[in-house]
Amino acid sequence: MAYHGASIVSRIAWCQEQKERVVLEREREGWTAEEAGLQDALLNNDRSSQYRACAPEVFDRYVTALQDGRALIRIAAIQHYYASAPTN
Repeated sequence: MAYHGASIVSRIAWCQEQKERVVLEREREGWTAEEAGLQDALLNNDRSSQYRACAPEVFDRYVTALQDGRALIRIAAIQHYYASAPTN
């Protein structure tokens, strides 16, 4: 199932780049949480309980990225299905 990871990997790389550019620690935490959410979607993991202890905006970034990542995987699976389906 390697076909579904490209867009998530690109977004993870984007988060890593953004972390390097920020000045405020809270903003860095947000990018870290977003990166973790995307990684967890890719690895079929869920660390929501760990992020609940963080600031609400950091938790929201994690959950949103986790949901986005899962949606990207579903979309890629559907695209792969239709791309490989026999045509009449």
